[in-house]
Amino acid sequence: MISHDDAISLSPHAVAAEDNGFDPMIGRKLVAGVESGLLRHLHVVLAERGGETILESYGSGPDEDWGRPIGDVDFGPDTLHDLRSITKSLVSLLYGIALEKGLVPRIDTPILSEFADYPDLSADPARMERTIEHALTMSLGMEWDETKPYTDPENSEIAMELAADRYRYILERNLVSEPGTRWIYSGGATALVGRIIEKGTGQTLPDFAKDVLFDPLGIKTFKWSAGKDGTHSSASGVRLTAPDLLKIGRLVLNDGVWDGRSIVPEAWLRASLRPVLATGEGVDYGYFWFCGKAQNAALGGPVPWFGGFGNGGQRLFVCPKADVAAVIYSGNYNNWMAWIPPTRVWLEIILANLQKA
Repeated sequence: MISHDDAISLSPHAVAAEDNGFDPMIGRKLVAGVESGLLRHLHVVLAERGGETILESYGSGPDEDWGRPIGDVDFGPDTLHDLRSITKSLVSLLYGIALEKGLVPRIDTPILSEFADYPDLSADPARMERTIEHALTMSLGMEWDETKPYTDPENSEIAMELAADRYRYILERNLVSEPGTRWIYSGGATALVGRIIEKGTGQTLPDFAKDVLFDPLGIKTFKWSAGKDGTHSSASGVRLTAPDLLKIGRLVLNDGVWDGRSIVPEAWLRASLRPVLATGEGVDYGYFWFCGKAQNAALGGPVPWFGGFGNGGQRLFVCPKADVAAVIYSGNYNNWMAWIPPTRVWLEIILANLQKA
């Protein structure tokens, strides 16, 4: 028996899957995984190779809008869905765009030099060693804890949202390691980068994103949630449809080019997808992107893949060598085991069923 939030419907892409090197039974294997109970809480699974859809599945179930329950939703190609921390990967793209335009400082710039309101903090030489690049790689070496549920005020991201001054809250955290040496997951790091983008461009994040990223890709509908102080969340605030997020994946696979136009600098993407630090969780980290490897005999062994990850099982995956992108939306919020089903879909359903390079 498939529970309400595990019901999925498949679009017929067997021919496209086979023509693009996949086992034509890939869709049935996804359904079998759901029916077996191994793949729970899936809302959407959407994958393409070379621009051709090879897997498309929409489900139904309870959902949230930035932590606010919105009841049962029947998902489809036009349904907005929380990205949660996939938002961070979009912020990385936006920084690269702004950097090429000369609107934001080089990544070796000390973070505190961009926050002149805190001279007491910038007077500390150890704090001045923390750069924008350290924020992008989450290696600021500053105390931060998001291991608690995002409903808990002791979770550092929630505490940041509740703080009278979110940027002072972030920047005055205790120093716990040398910068660049230790990966500490931090929505605060992304908030700092987002603020630097806004200062440099003179636009809010959603307005800048609309102008330089969403409009060029034909993304017309989106939402970017803001806190009580009106600050748009760099860490987790974006909502997109699955097909529109898949466009972001295709953009990355195309080295930042869309319809013959460079949207994101290729050099920035190469830097962003370069593994910089081990996370201690089986994957490495670049500039707000996770970096992993998958076994695939058709592709000649271990192949690199990259992903944006979000609370509840949200995923944007890309595998450049296979030319495959996938979006997975889920509803298993605030459950630390939520990473398992989307990872299985990516590794055991999508990449494992690619049979021809």
